[in-house]
Amino acid sequence: MNVTVNISFQDTLLGEIDTEAKRESRSRSELLREAARQYVQRQRRLDALFSMGDAVREKQGITQKDVEDEIAAVRNGQ
Repeated sequence: MNVTVNISFQDTLLGEIDTEAKRESRSRSELLREAARQYVQRQRRLDALFSMGDAVREKQGITQKDVEDEIAAVRNGQ
């Protein structure tokens, strides 16, 4: 079942969406549906990846603080 929703975009972004839809010979709705599907799929993959990382981290006895400290050290060039 299709449901119609209203959504607001800045003029410039809507122009980019329309340009891309035209380039791909798609409707605006088709382009936005595909973008939403890809976003949801990517988020699910990221969630699964983070869950796997958490499981490995916990198994190795590494805390979340250890991870954050290591990231900070790398960012600070240490």
